[in-house]
Amino acid sequence: MGIVTALVRSSFLVNAVYADSGREHGITAQQGQLLCVLMVQPYGMSELGAMLGLAKSSLTGLVDRSVQRGLVRREPDPEDGRAVRVALTAKGDALADAFYAGTCRRVDALSAGLDGADRDQLAKLLERLVLSNKVPVVFMEPDESAPPAP
Repeated sequence: MGIVTALVRSSFLVNAVYADSGREHGITAQQGQLLCVLMVQPYGMSELGAMLGLAKSSLTGLVDRSVQRGLVRREPDPEDGRAVRVALTAKGDALADAFYAGTCRRVDALSAGLDGADRDQLAKLLERLVLSNKVPVVFMEPDESAPPAP
């Protein structure tokens, strides 16, 4: 299998994990992604759009639905009085923790058939791929600190 096929098919695996985790917690995969991003810190709408790869209208709908469910809230941006940031509510924070833990377990299980050395090599190669393509920090290591604000 070539690199293109392998990467595309692996993206389907990860998308399926998000969908399964979302179903378990009664949210969409996109809501789960939003919660995982906001676990780090509140973000402005433009930052969230860039991180999640969503157009303004799609992001607004996602945030609106998440606000209606009590998972996130809009708050004033201390840097720009005209702008808002999106932050987790207490309910959203608890759900984010559960969704994140379940997603980590499911993704980890995807490589269960690999031995330790192969898992380490795969992680190193994927890390290089992600870093060289400047992928936004949309899912963090459990012990990773918040990225600097853009």
